[in-house]
Amino acid sequence: MSGWWIADWWNHAHGPVIVVSWIVWVIGSIVLHELAHGWAALRLGDPTPRVTGHMTWNPLVHMGQMSLIVFALVGIAWGMMPVDPTRLRGRHGDALVSVAGPGMNLVLAIVTILGGGMWMGLAGGVPEPLRTNLMIFLFVGAALNIVLMMLNLFPVPPLDGSRIIASFSPGYERMLSTPNGRWVALGIMLMVFFLGGPYIFFGGFLAAGAGFGVIGAALNAATGMGIPFDALPF
Repeated sequence: MSGWWIADWWNHAHGPVIVVSWIVWVIGSIVLHELAHGWAALRLGDPTPRVTGHMTWNPLVHMGQMSLIVFALVGIAWGMMPVDPTRLRGRHGDALVSVAGPGMNLVLAIVTILGGGMWMGLAGGVPEPLRTNLMIFLFVGAALNIVLMMLNLFPVPPLDGSRIIASFSPGYERMLSTPNGRWVALGIMLMVFFLGGPYIFFGGFLAAGAGFGVIGAALNAATGMGIPFDALPF
């Protein structure tokens, strides 16, 4: 089935492990991203995430049927965590809840970069296909979470960055509440996704690769147990 992302990726080198890694990390990262919003909201006094049944590991609750259908068709997805900003403690409670999601993606990126770099620097003697498959799995997780963090910090609705900026800028919040402001935000969002998307993805993969390379090279130099660079799958 040419043109379907799973079929297209499956036919490439290491295709099956890339497809599986993408599915696991997209769903897992979105669930953890939304749960981070929920945990922050509960900590700041808003019980909405728990009352609405969103404090769960079920991806269908966080992503919804439409997001999962789009994910099955084109490989991208989104999530949602209901929060009532009026019930949050503190002047900038909404900003703290909003930043928790990208913060979770940053934590996941750091963990996977450290894990991937250590694997790259110490797993030279591990037999295939485990050696390459785990490397790809960790790399996909690192790159994807860097991309999700950067994308969500853009200050345009419905991304988290817009709520962070609005919390500190009443004028920006008022602008977004007007009909013209919403149309402008939608236009910027589409431009970010379609025009800036490739650069964001490139930056995420570049940052993940650099992290793997620096940690892996340092460990390999110290122990001589690393994976040769000419044997890397990326």
